[in-house]
Amino acid sequence: MPAILLAGPTVEPLTLAEAKTYLRVDHEAEDGLISSLITAARATVEALTRRVLIDQSWRIVRDAWPASGLIAVPVNPLKALTAARVIGADGGETALPLDTFSTDTARLPGLIKVARGAVPAPGRALAGIALDITAGHGPGANHVPSPLIEAVRVVLAHFYEHRDVAGPGAAFPARLDALVAPFRVTRL
Repeated sequence: MPAILLAGPTVEPLTLAEAKTYLRVDHEAEDGLISSLITAARATVEALTRRVLIDQSWRIVRDAWPASGLIAVPVNPLKALTAARVIGADGGETALPLDTFSTDTARLPGLIKVARGAVPAPGRALAGIALDITAGHGPGANHVPSPLIEAVRVVLAHFYEHRDVAGPGAAFPARLDALVAPFRVTRL
């Protein structure tokens, strides 16, 4: 069940100024590099935890409705289901009423429950269902748990310090695992 990013976060968990202070950089020559490293550090922490930090919009694509009626969301924490569509054999989309679905946003991974018999079967065999969701801890860094913000700092510093290392590079500091371990979302 692939998930496609529709709209990434509007802000990063660290500002450029915060990152430069943490890295002890007092010049502007590397602002572009540091900005890109902030994004890379956030994405790395998201991959390690299987959760997105700042609110983002995603599309979940499925071939068929599950027999159980339950869809485990691959992008967490789930905040809301924002749109649901089935796609016909001709590629035409039919919007489905959102009241035929219920969400469990307290669970990790989040769940979307499909009301049995209330949704039509997709018209095409592959990628016939599209569910748009919002996932994340909130719209800004102040909504993200502080250990995850610290994990972004650790990864940022690691990337900055080892930017010239060719190949697989140096291993992440051991404390990174301690920071992200309690926040990892397990797969169902």
